[in-house]
Amino acid sequence: MKPQMTLDDFRQSLTATEPPAGLSHALCAIWWDGKGDWTRAHESAQQDEGSDGSWVHAYLHRKEGDQSNAAYWYGRAGKPVCREPLDAEWLSIAADMLCDEQAQR
Repeated sequence: MKPQMTLDDFRQSLTATEPPAGLSHALCAIWWDGKGDWTRAHESAQQDEGSDGSWVHAYLHRKEGDQSNAAYWYGRAGKPVCREPLDAEWLSIAADMLCDEQAQR
């Protein structure tokens, strides 16, 4: 069993060139966004057809300024449209998904 990755560990991993092994597509997507690579983040989010992938997809479209597309993806994720600052939402997504990933182990 892998040790739990904390949010701080996740943020520190952004200094690497590739995401940590074993992350879900949605967590990889938020990792790539943390690196400033929107395109790779979007590609990773599209590989996760579940609610986590939809949540990251919504965040990414909100970040690019496409509010109507973001609203669609928030609906698919079962989340309200986010109004908090983007960096705060990034932290919320990462923390929530890290917690969920640990619960599944």
